[in-house]
Amino acid sequence: MRAFVHYMVTLSFLTLYGAQVCPFVEGMHPGEWIIILSASLGATFAIRGGLVKHFIESVEFDRRVRRQFILDFGLFLMAGGLLITYNTLAHHFPLASALKMGLGFLTPGFFAALDLALERERMISGQLAASGLSIQVSGERLFPLTTRFALTAVALVTLWSGTLFLVVVKDMEWLVEYERGDNLMMPAMVVLAEIALVGAVALAEAINIIFSYSRNLKLFFTHQNGALSAVTRGELESRVPVSTRDEFGVMGEYTNIMITALKERTREVALTQDVTIHSLASLAETRDNETGAHILRTQRYIKALALRLRDMDGHNHPELLDDGYIELLFKSAPLHDIGKVGVPDAILLKPGKLTDDEFTIMKTHASMGREALLRAEGRLGSNSFLRLAREIAGGHHERWDGKGYPDGQTGERIPLSARLMAVADVYDALISKRVYKEAFTHEKSRGIIMEGRGNHFDPAVIEAFQRAETEFSEIARTYADGH
Repeated sequence: MRAFVHYMVTLSFLTLYGAQVCPFVEGMHPGEWIIILSASLGATFAIRGGLVKHFIESVEFDRRVRRQFILDFGLFLMAGGLLITYNTLAHHFPLASALKMGLGFLTPGFFAALDLALERERMISGQLAASGLSIQVSGERLFPLTTRFALTAVALVTLWSGTLFLVVVKDMEWLVEYERGDNLMMPAMVVLAEIALVGAVALAEAINIIFSYSRNLKLFFTHQNGALSAVTRGELESRVPVSTRDEFGVMGEYTNIMITALKERTREVALTQDVTIHSLASLAETRDNETGAHILRTQRYIKALALRLRDMDGHNHPELLDDGYIELLFKSAPLHDIGKVGVPDAILLKPGKLTDDEFTIMKTHASMGREALLRAEGRLGSNSFLRLAREIAGGHHERWDGKGYPDGQTGERIPLSARLMAVADVYDALISKRVYKEAFTHEKSRGIIMEGRGNHFDPAVIEAFQRAETEFSEIARTYADGH
């Protein structure tokens, strides 16, 4: 459609231009001139579609924009060549007339080809963005935007000045031949109207090209800023679709290199974080009667609770329970009993029920774990992973009614992460065999958990537990001790 508009604008312009610059065209019947113009432009437009598919859409993306310009500019020159050949053979037009008509086709043809090339550039950018591909920029010859702008400006001034010059020269010749004594007002108005027409067309072409460049620049900025914005949200799969070999292409390629490096570094940090967690958790396991399966189960329990709680209507933490928070809960859960490293073996490994004094010492593991993680957090700075691990380690033995330890916190003063772990930890302790008790069934464990609603546990978390019962049973079977 855009190409058709350019051809129609060129036809309209040349219909008036030819008669104003060439006396031979002026002597022709207007209908004949329009038919000749229409035939030459129509012939080239008719073959354009097939040439676009063969010459442009069949090659690599990085060659299409240049080929689009060459093809459309060449078609306009071909149309001019057909018209000049016909006029020379049929009407014996002189060389000067041919040159004038050649310039008439060259000027609008250049700007039509440039506009259609810029449109192709937008199409390629969209296709690359949809496919996730990019063209190669590094090591290739660049065509800077500054150079493109400069060449466009030079072409605009040169071509339209030449066109306007031919119109003015023809009008001056006409005025010189005008009968003396006649009123010159009318011919002067005609001359001014012709100059204004050429100026208006030149201005329209300039504005159109400026808008085309602006649309492309906006698209490039949108892709660049979109990728950077996604990275700030942690979406490291985002990429800038590099579609041009200019400053924006270089910028986009370096941005993609940066995102790839950041993704790799983030992966290494996450892997180091996971290894550290499991190493610390394993350290606690070696000094405890609990098995490694306890960590695997409680990790999955707390994730199931968080997901169910997020899906509940009316819960108080819709903005908190996002995917990132739940993933950190899952990773932080293994450190809930890290403080047990500081509990004496005689108490930690005692094969029986603890005395009151021993239980008092055992309870210090919550505060010791919290303090150890707080010191680590102080060394590493603000870190959401360590914050959640600290909340869980220090608060998973708190109770909703304030009768827990180590601080006797109540209700929502207890961090959400700790309230979730409280249910997960107690449930796992109930279904697991201990030296002082046999493993309880799911039904019995469920009953004990439900009795703690509103006193031991957060009522909302208990509702989430009810919704996740099937998952809890499946997790307990899948990660049972000894499997």
